[in-house]
Amino acid sequence: HRSAAAAASPLWSAQVMMDEPALVRDVHREFIEAGAEILTLNTYAATPRRLERNGFGDITAKLHDQAIRLAQEARDAAGRAVRLAGCLSPVVASYRAEKVPSYAEALAEFRPLVALQAPHVALMIAETMTSIGEGLAATAAITEAGLPCWTAFTVDDGDGRRLRSGEPVVAAFAAARAAGASALLLNCSRPEAIGAGLAAVFEAMPELDRPVGAYANGFVSVEALDTTTTVDELEARRDFSPEAYAEHAMRWVGMGARIVGGCCEVGPAHIAEIAARLGR
Repeated sequence: HRSAAAAASPLWSAQVMMDEPALVRDVHREFIEAGAEILTLNTYAATPRRLERNGFGDITAKLHDQAIRLAQEARDAAGRAVRLAGCLSPVVASYRAEKVPSYAEALAEFRPLVALQAPHVALMIAETMTSIGEGLAATAAITEAGLPCWTAFTVDDGDGRRLRSGEPVVAAFAAARAAGASALLLNCSRPEAIGAGLAAVFEAMPELDRPVGAYANGFVSVEALDTTTTVDELEARRDFSPEAYAEHAMRWVGMGARIVGGCCEVGPAHIAEIAARLGR
């Protein structure tokens, strides 16, 4: 959700939290009403590197406090149990494997973000991880804090069997599992690519002892996105109705996925359709 008068920003949802924080709480509430059981904190873009890059000072803690409060308010108003999940996003930029820093550098940047979120959430999601190394650094930062870690990798939209770094999805899942991830997911890729990635995982790892999940985006392509571009550069798919997306999600469930949700361009109506098909 974004106000009609608001201009798109490279900070994505963090900018909305600065301008219209109540909108974030309202969106959380809409997802709860649609049937969501887990809310992710709106901290994806509220990181020091992104804020500094876009001309803001040291307001990371302030934005995290706000994101936590807004999610708590939505959760506390719900008439049923809803869990809060923290969020670790890619260190530099989404989808750009060539920009991923070293393991040590990524770990050092992830740790303070975990410290801000950990006391307030039931679990944390390392999401849209572009490479195995980045995913392992995020997983380490979360697990060393004693929290369940759901490690979610983004896959190549043309070949879902590989991460955007080119590394095999099966190798990424095996590495994250060994590092202590309590759930393994694919996210923020075309649903067709995610289906291919999950098929490769379940074929290669039939005895996997961790929950597997997925949540796709609804973009035609993410190639135009970089550190200075905005979501206005991306085109939404025209074949991404709640019913069409739910078909993908149910195929994932049929393969063995136990966690399903939505990423960019997925709204409450999509979640409501999935919830209905799951009998929730």
